Amino acid sequence: MSMTMHCDIVSAERSIFSGLVEMVVAAGAIGDLGVTPGHAPLLTALIPGPVRLVKAGGEEEIFYVSGGFLEVQRGVVTLLADTALRADDVDEAAALQAMEEAERAIANQGAEFEYSAAAAQLAEAAAQLRALRQIKK
Repeated sequence: MSMTMHCDIVSAERSIFSGLVEMVVAAGAIGDLGVTPGHAPLLTALIPGPVRLVKAGGEEEIFYVSGGFLEVQRGVVTLLADTALRADDVDEAAALQAMEEAERAIANQGAEFEYSAAAAQLAEAAAQLRALRQIKK
């Protein structure tokens, strides 16, 4: 039997996942981060992107988080995010449209242009699409 740890993924609205996992892989502020049982305690920021869980038994599940925090304590991993969705629930058409709108806004900078808002929208849409592509593999 493989070693497991408890994992909770919680958004501002609700709990998305709670269960035993063998591994968690998330997009941290300075790169992708893998957590397995016995990992040292840790608190790190997350950027928008996919979160991959390897559940007890080897089954994988992909989620999308809009950013937030990942905390590792002895035997427990908690992901706190403003928005968290199962990758299956991400609307690919809406993500593509948001990405195109952000790219257009960046290309056509006007007087009312807010680069940071457009860049954030572009990053979030790209992260959603990355999560969808991971689940399709």
